[in-house]
Amino acid sequence: MPEPETDLLGDPFVRETIPLPDDDEGPVVATLVHRPADVPSGRAVLYVHGFADYFFQTEYAAWWAARGYAFYALDLRKYGRSIREHQTPNYASDLAEYYPELDEAWRRVTARDGHDHVVLSAHSTGGLVVSLWADDRAPGALAGLVLNSPWFHMQGGAALRILGTPVVKQIGARQPRREIRRNVSGLYTRSLHRDHDGEWDFDLSWKPLASFAVYAGWLRAIRNGHAALHRGLDVRCPALVLSSDASALPTEMGEDVHGTDIVLEVPQIRRWATALGPHVTYVAVPGARHDVVLSRPAVRAQAYDEIERWRTAYVDRAGD
Repeated sequence: MPEPETDLLGDPFVRETIPLPDDDEGPVVATLVHRPADVPSGRAVLYVHGFADYFFQTEYAAWWAARGYAFYALDLRKYGRSIREHQTPNYASDLAEYYPELDEAWRRVTARDGHDHVVLSAHSTGGLVVSLWADDRAPGALAGLVLNSPWFHMQGGAALRILGTPVVKQIGARQPRREIRRNVSGLYTRSLHRDHDGEWDFDLSWKPLASFAVYAGWLRAIRNGHAALHRGLDVRCPALVLSSDASALPTEMGEDVHGTDIVLEVPQIRRWATALGPHVTYVAVPGARHDVVLSRPAVRAQAYDEIERWRTAYVDRAGD
């Protein structure tokens, strides 16, 4: 296995490629990024990004590393560091397609690197994917689950969801590469990037202002994932679900863009959080963005306080 190389984020981050079986578009890989713990403890975090996203949240990694957790982040197939020129970015026809890289990342974190106390963390669409994977795999070293604005239900009114879902599933089965037209304002990504209205630096070709195209087959996979979650999962470890305290649909840059979730509907996150399993803590962080740990400084400081409170109450205590 090739040695890890320095990641584009620079020292102390390194990355390694996870080769995967070819699919209908050709060769497939995932990418595992690693930051060592400041003081090794046998504990680790494995993080998974959302849609039209990849790992660049270095502050989040440093926060865990300062508490003795080695930090690993997985860029899933066709996302971020793992996108190849011949691929449709971010596309999958079944969320279980991500299980092989999650399985292998977990093996490397635990069996190879010796971590026996691992927190699984994910954002948005990644929150749905890892919840389904954790329920299916029930990995023994799983000590906790931290979900940051997980995508647990479709946006829009009940009538639209009830009438639209069967149509999406039919089209997705018959014409999986049919594009679903949508309007993306770009306000969310602009609120984050330092060249626009934010403070963060990331690659706009991997996390573009206008997002990526959405296809019927992918949306069918998401709705199937939602249905599985809504039937109820049985993730046995303590889980923490974070979100903003409000959602909005702004049409221009302003306070709503910076201080609410403008991507998902907070009431849906709150409603379905307990579908994860028997031990769930839900926290709404006032003024948070969709990616809670990319909120403005005072807001994300509160989010970190909430993670710390949960970690010391349930996760580290259980591992001592």
